[in-house]
Amino acid sequence: MFATAPNLIPATPAPRRTTAAPAMSLAGARQNELLRALPEADLERLFAHMDLVPLKPGQCLYDFGDELEYCYFPTNAIVSLQYINEEGATTEIAVVGREGVAGVAVYRGERASNTAVVTGAGYGYRLHAEALRGMFSEGGMLAQQLMRYTSSMFTQLAQNVVSSRHSSIDQKLCRWLLERLDRSIGSELKATQENIANLLGVRRESITASAAKLQAEGAIQCRRGVIDVLDRTILERNAGACYFAPRLAMPE
Repeated sequence: MFATAPNLIPATPAPRRTTAAPAMSLAGARQNELLRALPEADLERLFAHMDLVPLKPGQCLYDFGDELEYCYFPTNAIVSLQYINEEGATTEIAVVGREGVAGVAVYRGERASNTAVVTGAGYGYRLHAEALRGMFSEGGMLAQQLMRYTSSMFTQLAQNVVSSRHSSIDQKLCRWLLERLDRSIGSELKATQENIANLLGVRRESITASAAKLQAEGAIQCRRGVIDVLDRTILERNAGACYFAPRLAMPE
């Protein structure tokens, strides 16, 4: 045990680095592509009813059957839309990022047909259901964008059903990684192989083997709880139509 030198003032621990929360602003709201497509006047009206909220991994935004009070427009977060069966098994049926909105059924006044869970940390703009329904009933660009986005979500759901039946594990993993990469800033994805396996409804060993192949090809680099995408083109080539078909239906 070392003796303390006399009159020596102990060093002050370095302050812990924290990331400041973004300020709520119209510019921030425009980071969401659906909101950015709206005319300035429409966005300003919606903005008056919005809150900027942190979206944390594992946070449940709503459960299947819930009466939706809010919808969420992610700016840099990722939300997984899931179906959970009676045995508690979870399957991901779609994913939402800055291109869209979680809780799109709000404008139709319907209950939630899935469970929405945050899988990628970030922020989003939360909008009260009443405000959205009020503006949707007026028609205009907001109504058009929501209906187009709903159509694209149906395409994504249908493609995921086809993929679950006819795509290989390698294709499913590549598509899953690409969908996250599209909605992320940078090439680092925070995910465990066990979590990916659960969302895809496959065995963890299958994902481990598939990830090892992709790593050997130079497409990804796996670390503890993190996957670095090194070569997107390899993922796209391996995913094929499993990935590209839903993208063709996304609103521009």
